[in-house]
Amino acid sequence: MKFVILGLLFALVGFLLVELALKLLFGFGNPPLYVADDTIGYLLAPNQRVRRFGNLININQYSMRSNEIEKTRPLNILRVFLIGDSIVNGNWWTDQSSTLSVRLENSLLQYDEIQWAEVLNASANSWGPRNELAYLQKFGIFESQIVILVINTDDLFGVQPNSLQVGKDRSYPNQKPLLAILEIFNRFKKQQPIPGLKEVQNEKGDRIGKNLTAIIEIKKYVVTNNGILLLAMTPLKREVLHGPRDYEIVARERVDKLVAQQQIPYIDFLQLFQDTPIPEHLYRDHIHLSPSGNTLVTQSLTALTLEVLAK
Repeated sequence: MKFVILGLLFALVGFLLVELALKLLFGFGNPPLYVADDTIGYLLAPNQRVRRFGNLININQYSMRSNEIEKTRPLNILRVFLIGDSIVNGNWWTDQSSTLSVRLENSLLQYDEIQWAEVLNASANSWGPRNELAYLQKFGIFESQIVILVINTDDLFGVQPNSLQVGKDRSYPNQKPLLAILEIFNRFKKQQPIPGLKEVQNEKGDRIGKNLTAIIEIKKYVVTNNGILLLAMTPLKREVLHGPRDYEIVARERVDKLVAQQQIPYIDFLQLFQDTPIPEHLYRDHIHLSPSGNTLVTQSLTALTLEVLAK
């Protein structure tokens, strides 16, 4: 009996040590949470501060991956509003200090003509233009002089905003797991089908047209609120290495036509990425950028922002 008790005690201590290590070293058991929204679909829950795999993730009162901000822009400050999906957000693999918004802010502050700059970061995984339009319509542009919409090729085919995945998909949790070990366990469980999601993902009609219309509406909203909209599009790794597919070429041509008609300052990173000596190094996977990729994007966004401000 004594050995049984000792065995149970050692097992309990071992379990607690593993649980503690998973929480403190990797941040398991404390994932960033999401909330559903009737128009945006979903967004990161406000007022969060967590660490995942050693990286700080800070979400402010407006569900931005930014520090807390004042709704009213301080005097004599350049406020840039960066809005996009996981490429802008940086997800768990990017520390708060290395997000695209912080990189852009630091880059702008290197120029003498900019004494004080603040770059906001409104973003969430898999957002598309329709999610981003809904976010702006709900929260505004916070008196930003420049709004930069960053999309990727897949965003042109994005579906209508919805909240079906919140609390049902392991990537969109709406509450903390009881234990870090349970989060690990759930990662290996087969994802159960989410009722209604397949129908949403098979949205009929001209998706590209709907998303381009959302970009037009974003421009109207930004201009109405005394801002200037810039647009940037990052390509998929496959496009860079092998060229876009036929349907992607058609979609890109429609974007080119839109920005010309709407007079939106625009950067398509496809050619720039292709001209890089080792383009594979710009990516961490098939779509998300590595630190090298983020550096290249930051340099280009800095140059375009300064060019627009100089006019």
